[in-house]
Parts: sequence; structure tokens; C-alpha cells
Amino acid sequence: MTEPGMTEPGVTRLLGRFVADVSAAVPLVALWAHGSLALGDFQPGRSDLDLVALVGTVPTEARRERLRALHQQLFAEAPFADKLHCTYLPRQGVADAARSHPTWALGEWFERPVSPVGRRELTTGALVLTGPSPADELPGVSDAELTAFIRRDLRDYWLPVTAEPDLWLRDVWVDAAMLTFARASVTLRDGRLITKREALDELRAQGAPAAVTDDIHRRRYGAADGPGTEQWLHQRGELAREFVRAGIEASTESPRRPPEPA
Repeated sequence: MTEPGMTEPGVTRLLGRFVADVSAAVPLVALWAHGSLALGDFQPGRSDLDLVALVGTVPTEARRERLRALHQQLFAEAPFADKLHCTYLPRQGVADAARSHPTWALGEWFERPVSPVGRRELTTGALVLTGPSPADELPGVSDAELTAFIRRDLRDYWLPVTAEPDLWLRDVWVDAAMLTFARASVTLRDGRLITKREALDELRAQGAPAAVTDDIHRRRYGAADGPGTEQWLHQRGELAREFVRAGIEASTESPRRPPEPA
């Protein structure tokens, strides 16, 4: 375990404990990390730990309860566990990219698919924590499948989000929307997956508001700041959502939405 981020002792201990706990709860075949940890852009305490567990069978209700309990215990006890997200992918269901699977993320238990973006990250550059490589277990994701998913995600999820101004007062929505749009832009244009650090460079190249990109960079890579003033949060939110909305409309040829009522 020598990938970026793995030199943080708390992360190393957490992942070691997690492998042992999950192996005791379900028939674990492999555990893979994708996202920032695998791409070399992991920031301890700030980045998520995006994991996929390949399991031998569909977890029974009893095993799901055991998994939920171990996640709740880790969440309460272990440093960095609040950032740990894991989807449990049955080995016999790997070919169905639309199928939802048991997932723990953001302190909650729910079901979601392993998206084409996640699958592409796994098959081209995963960090293998235990078991075989995802390149040996998962079917590949075609460029057409990947770009269709990204365009649909921008159009059907992120574009409606730009009509919700209250969401844009929060750091998490500004960061996720700006960085997702930048990363999507590069994949649609060049077919590459990029890191969040590279996404900030892409935002600057696209002429994104400098105050917003500098704010994201400072909170992700610089000294932790306190909450901004209410005036700044409203200004930042408007700048960010207007930029993202215009970018999505241009990249997906979506019709421009009317302005929200005052």
C-alpha cells in the first residue's frame, strides 16, 4: 500500500481494518479503490475513499445488516471513515452496468449502480487492496457508453441542479458541480479521465470565474478556511451555477432554461 494517500497512517489502518471486517461479513473476492486514491490526487481528510467490493454472492438480508453495522461502527470509531464509500458488487452481476447494488456512502445505506465512469476508472487504473485486478473481472466500458452516460448525467441530473440556487450556497455542491463539469468536458472532448486537480486547470482554461476556482483550490489543497460571509456565499453560488449551466447547455445542446422567479 504505497499509493498516494497511503502514507497517511490513519488511512492505511482504516483500509486494513476494513478489508478484515468485510472479509468476515461477506465472501469477499476483491476490494478496489478508484477516484482520487487511485488517480494520485488523494487529500487525507478531504478526499473520499471510493471503494468497490467484489463479492461472491448477492448479499442476503442478514449479511446486509452485518455490513451496515460494520460501517456504522467504523463511522463512529475510525478517523477518515466518514469519507469511506463502498459498493458491494456481486461477481455474477458485473456485466449489468445499470443494476443497483448495496452501497454505504455519506453515513447512509442505499443502492446504486457502479457507473460507467467508475467502471472505466476501475479497469484502467484501480488500486487493488486485495484480490484480483478489476481488469480481469469487469467488462470494459466503450467510449460510446462512457460519453452517453456523461451527457445524460449532465443533462438529466446536473442541469436541473442549476435551477436550485439554495444548493449552491454550500461548498459541497459548488465543488462537485464545477469539478464534475470540468472532468466531463475533458472526457467528452479527449476521452480521458482526469483528477480534480487537473479539473481546476480545465476550469481556468475555460474561463471559469477565478474567484470560484481559487476558492475550491484553497479548500481542497490549501489551508482550511472558516465559512465565508453570506454575501460571498451567494455571489460564489451565482457565479458557479451560471457557469455550469451555460457549459452544460453548450456541451449537451440543451435548451436554455428560463430564469428562476425572484
